[in-house]
Amino acid sequence: MSVVVCAYTLDRWEDLRAATASLLGQSRAVDEILLVVDHCPDLYERASKELPGVRVVPNRGRRGLSGARNTGVAVSRGEVVAFLDDDAAAEPDWAERLLAPYDDPRVVGVGGFVRPRWSTSRPVWFPPEFDWVVGCSYRGLPERAAPVRNFIGANMSFRKTELLEVGGFLDALGRVGVQPALGDDETELCLRIAARHPDAVLLYEPAAEVRHRVPESRTRWSYFRSRCYVEGRCKALVASRRGSGPALASERVYLRSTVPRALVRSLRPRPGALRTAGALSAGVSVTVAGYFVGRGRQWASRLAWRPRAAAEPLVGGSS
Repeated sequence: MSVVVCAYTLDRWEDLRAATASLLGQSRAVDEILLVVDHCPDLYERASKELPGVRVVPNRGRRGLSGARNTGVAVSRGEVVAFLDDDAAAEPDWAERLLAPYDDPRVVGVGGFVRPRWSTSRPVWFPPEFDWVVGCSYRGLPERAAPVRNFIGANMSFRKTELLEVGGFLDALGRVGVQPALGDDETELCLRIAARHPDAVLLYEPAAEVRHRVPESRTRWSYFRSRCYVEGRCKALVASRRGSGPALASERVYLRSTVPRALVRSLRPRPGALRTAGALSAGVSVTVAGYFVGRGRQWASRLAWRPRAAAEPLVGGSS
């Protein structure tokens, strides 16, 4: 197993040290730890000097998370390539839990549980069903090992041969820095793998756990709202590339089952219950709005494009 950690700023230095330390302390030793630095020379220099046992390489692709991930895949030496966020820390048995399912040749990818580690505390109104907003596993995912459509990017792994066959992560969807303008490159990748190999298994193993730090800035309503809107826009882009059927299959189940159950739970008397119900309703509404805005812009751009007519005369004379 090669583990790829992508980083782009010195501001998360302590988180990055904790992430790499958690990998060095695995019960099943990790064969290779790769830190891909995304166009930040100061971070590259410091990490090269102060992170023993870590192979530090610069992002050789387009700036952003997808380019950094693809660089990690290209230079990795392991048969399995795992990905851990720079602000997440793996439990001691994480590598062992991720690797075990690969004994089955049908398994081409394994993802794990991402537990939020709140820097302050979970806001009383923040529904667990929306923990995907902060990049973590959410209520509604399987509680035992089961096939899934896609993984959460902070905790996932794939056979390297599979990643190379499908061409890696799509640059058009990768995030750049902290700006949540894009995302979902891991979802699009998993859909591409499933389309190429319909019998392949992408397995969710919740026992393979990491703890993902959630800063105070992500506990505010403004972040919740903007992240939901961006997620809708990203789903529109993925749907345009991979088809709305497979791209929205999990979302349909989420809206039909997970959200209604959450609304029922939010009606039970407890502090913040009404605010939680409001967050559930608003989160769904804003995400759906983002999706339709994204689709509308795609349709408008297609209508605006017109090929030049074959008989159109050349400027300054006749054809």
